[in-house]
Amino acid sequence: MFIENWRQVLRRAWSIRLLIIAGALSGLEVALPLIGVDTIPAGTFAALSGLVTAAAFVARLIAQKGITDE
Repeated sequence: MFIENWRQVLRRAWSIRLLIIAGALSGLEVALPLIGVDTIPAGTFAALSGLVTAAAFVARLIAQKGITDE
């Protein structure tokens, strides 16, 4: 069951935004070698993704302006 204001949370929460960035970084780690870009050291995107995911965890615990309980 979703929370009542899930649409507002989806649009405004930093934790969601950061998780989208982490997913994009993971995708880039897979996609770039497939298209021939191999100048970035292995594991760079994995490390960045881990840091962004940790930031999303912290952001989830912090009250954020613009998101209210309905």
